[in-house]
Amino acid sequence: MSSISRWLGEALAFLRRSRDDNLQWHLSRHEDVAELRQTKALAEQALVAQLKKQSQQLAHELAVNKARNSNELAMVKTQCQQDLKDYQQYLQSLDKLKESLRTSYAHLPEAVAFTIHHHAKQLLNRMWDAQEPQEKMKIEMQLLQFMTAVHEDSQASLQGEGNDGLPQRALAFIDADLAD
Repeated sequence: MSSISRWLGEALAFLRRSRDDNLQWHLSRHEDVAELRQTKALAEQALVAQLKKQSQQLAHELAVNKARNSNELAMVKTQCQQDLKDYQQYLQSLDKLKESLRTSYAHLPEAVAFTIHHHAKQLLNRMWDAQEPQEKMKIEMQLLQFMTAVHEDSQASLQGEGNDGLPQRALAFIDADLAD
């Protein structure tokens, strides 16, 4: 045999041995590869199931939060509507107070009646704008005391008990409030 045929025979034998070794390796590792594929498939299924469960939980939490927020919004809207109605009633009351002053003190300059009315409105607005409940209550008490003083002044004037024809208590209240 020639050296080329012998070299070719050895190369073919080497290729066959390599292929046989490769085949043997694959056959010996076949169970491991199959087990790895099965483990991978099971892990993927478990991950899909976990993601699906989390997705359902998140959807449920979102629905609960949406319902809760919707209810809270409805409550806030109702509360705001009631607050607006209360504010309008306060303004109407202040307008009646101004008219009472005009009636009780016919000689009183209109600017004084407007000043008293304006002070009452400022107290009302400060009360409405107050964030702290205790501050709100304090200003509400001031407004109540002021309106009571104006009413008492009007009653005294109508009964002829007014000293100099001015709403002294109301003016003193404004003066004390300005001093603070």
